[in-house]
Amino acid sequence: MKPLPFSAALALRPLCVALAVACSAGASLVPGSARAAAAVPEEFHQAESLIKALVQRGMLPAARGEAMLREARQQAGLPADRATEGALRAGGERERVRAEVREEVRQEVRAEVLATAQALLARTRPVAQSPSSTGLPSLGVAAAPTTPVSRAGVQAAPAATTLARTVAPAAPAVMAAVVQAAVAPPAAALSASPAAPSAAPAAPAATPPAVRVPYIPQPVRDAIRNEIKEEILAQARSEQWAAPASSGVSGAAEWTDRIRIDGDLRVREQRDHYGGQNPSPQDFLLASLGGATRAADLSAGTAAGLPLANTEDDRDRLRLRARLAFTAKISDSVSAGLRMATGSSSDRVSTNQTLGQNANRYAFLLDRAYIRLEPTHWLSVTAGRMANPWFATDLQWSENLSFEGVSGTVRWPAMGARRLEPFATLGYFPIRENAPPRQARALVGGQAGVQWDGERTRLRLGLAQYQYSHLEGRVDGDYDASLGAGRSYGQYEYEAGLRQRGNTLFLTNNPLEVAAGLTPDRFKWGLASRFKPLALTAAAQFSHFAPVVLQASAEFVKNTAFDRKEIAARTGLQLTDGSDRGLMLRLTLGAEEVRERGQWQAQIGYRRVGSDAVLDAFTDSDLGLGGTNLSGVTAGFLYGLDRQVSLGVRLISGRALDSMTVQPSLKSKYSIDSLQVDLNARF
Repeated sequence: MKPLPFSAALALRPLCVALAVACSAGASLVPGSARAAAAVPEEFHQAESLIKALVQRGMLPAARGEAMLREARQQAGLPADRATEGALRAGGERERVRAEVREEVRQEVRAEVLATAQALLARTRPVAQSPSSTGLPSLGVAAAPTTPVSRAGVQAAPAATTLARTVAPAAPAVMAAVVQAAVAPPAAALSASPAAPSAAPAAPAATPPAVRVPYIPQPVRDAIRNEIKEEILAQARSEQWAAPASSGVSGAAEWTDRIRIDGDLRVREQRDHYGGQNPSPQDFLLASLGGATRAADLSAGTAAGLPLANTEDDRDRLRLRARLAFTAKISDSVSAGLRMATGSSSDRVSTNQTLGQNANRYAFLLDRAYIRLEPTHWLSVTAGRMANPWFATDLQWSENLSFEGVSGTVRWPAMGARRLEPFATLGYFPIRENAPPRQARALVGGQAGVQWDGERTRLRLGLAQYQYSHLEGRVDGDYDASLGAGRSYGQYEYEAGLRQRGNTLFLTNNPLEVAAGLTPDRFKWGLASRFKPLALTAAAQFSHFAPVVLQASAEFVKNTAFDRKEIAARTGLQLTDGSDRGLMLRLTLGAEEVRERGQWQAQIGYRRVGSDAVLDAFTDSDLGLGGTNLSGVTAGFLYGLDRQVSLGVRLISGRALDSMTVQPSLKSKYSIDSLQVDLNARF
């Protein structure tokens, strides 16, 4: 018979008792002459096998098992089975040997743990007592699983009684008596069963005399010894005992159980190919003199009027990204996280570091730092610099973007037959501090959604509304013809350290400064539109052909604050082009996440984001080298070279939608194609 696991044997103890009683009671109703010739019922064999399994595992005393089967055979008119009784006795003797070996192993592990503790205490002798005087308590090891009488009395009795009434209602008195005997064995039977060891090992004088069983071979004893030691060491690992390394138990410090460290490295070869019909940097600079642009970085120039950008020459570079994250579990409801990353302090959407800087060292910056509170299973609040709290795509938020502020998420976890899991997220994120006379800038957002989990399908839907405050530009009035700029001058600028490319911009410089002779290096560009994007996001995952998984995602966004008339009244800029809408579609096929050797993932996506659909500062930085006013296709393939190591290839093709100079008569045919080859490693 194949041995039963401990949990199965425990659950089947009431069953075997009931079956034994049922078959004996049923057989007792047969006339004596018929009983003598009747074959042993199949149910009796099943009950007999289960009782043997319980005896072999020490969950039922051998004497009690023999008595149960002997009584059942007598009532059924069946002859005694000496082989079965011998097997039960052997099982009982085996358990006695197991108890003896267990005590030996417990003493060995105890000695190893105490030796390690004494070695550690010896290091403190100059400032503490010697190990012999510390009164260090002995470390007890839990015994192998057993079935206490109290546990059986609570759980086994109701189950056994119910099953017995169901199987053999004709003999309730006999069944009740045997069930009572099984769940409350007499003192003699209890004395034959091995007692669970105490928390501390017993003194040598109290240890019962060893029982040597000659017919238990030494290999069997060794197997029992190894099994018991593995059980004890498994508990030691889970409880972090300070046992020596030779025993296989980790002696790590307590803090290692609360802090997780992970990270990743990426080496990227990137080639950017500029379209042959792209305007020259000089064209962008001259067009910006009209007071508007959608590519301020391409309109950059010196005081002498020389352009600084590149729009025509292909670029080939080797890039590196390194990230290291620490997550700490402070308590059951509080955690904290830190993440360091390469990159620039003025680029929030990229963590890449271009190699070839004269072999100089690179900056390793604080990318995330947050505290998360989870007082209940349905609420979490995060404060600090955190990961994106919204369910969204890179149509609006770059995957490298970290949010600064406070967010809270409420979830209604799916329970029982209900598969829907509604959620809601609120967040407040300052962009610029409130430092008068300059006004504070901030992002406020709210999202509500629902997730549905089927057997092989997962669907998620979210609707979000975001609003930026005091981010739109205005013609600056804090300027004096004789004294120059005031304290608040430049507060309406959409500064170079924040913007990317694509939003419609206009000059916020005071007309007096412009009349005095404004040079390109002193241009202060401001946002023409206000931003209040409404975003609908959907995602689906189909695992019908697992491990190949199909994932699809889509997002539609509309800037509900975009108003051409309001723009003209506030800025004097008459817009005839531009767009307030964006759309993203993406399909992914392959492994859900490439982690192991041989796993793969293929992806294709399409994106079309209007000039003023979203704020260009926080969008993806790869399509068209970042920003809005772009449409394009992304295709990529990722393959697992080894565990946590992958090689990826991605082709990104982007085209400008509307004029980058805000002059429809000079509509730009600006385009960039990028090829990225990535070697990734996680740890």
